[in-house]
Amino acid sequence: MANTTILLREDIETLGGRGEIVKVKAGYARNYLLPQGLATLATKGNVRQIELEREALLKKAAAEKATAELQADQMKDISLTFQRKAGESGQLFGSVTSMDIAEALKAKGYETDRRKIVLKDAIKETGEFTVGVKLHRDVTLQVPVTVRAEGEPVAEKPVQPAETETVEEADSDDE
Repeated sequence: MANTTILLREDIETLGGRGEIVKVKAGYARNYLLPQGLATLATKGNVRQIELEREALLKKAAAEKATAELQADQMKDISLTFQRKAGESGQLFGSVTSMDIAEALKAKGYETDRRKIVLKDAIKETGEFTVGVKLHRDVTLQVPVTVRAEGEPVAEKPVQPAETETVEEADSDDE
């Protein structure tokens, strides 16, 4: 099998970053990388062109990263709460998906593509979770997400009976 030397036009996780010259199997280059526009043949002219594009791209990437860091700083105090129908064991009838989280962020004024929300599986039970929102390749924001059952009392109510018990103990000590 012959190898082909190619120049990557895009970051490819298994091969390398944009602008790198790599060797791959001829079929992989011919049938996938070249037709998809992910790579070009590594000729002197193509290498020179990619070098020029790389400089412009580095400036653009730095600007995008700065924008993402600014947005992450603005969103750092955000938290999301969802109320869903749930069974007695805390299992949801349905789930909270990345689309639900994207819509909740949009309602708070932050436009985020649902594919940038790092959620391995949909949330299917009540509780507190941390969900990653990928704003940039190097900038990921951790957003706290709370899922409660519909009609579930606020956390303060269980605390109140404990306070009344201590008051009763104090009353019994006075007698």
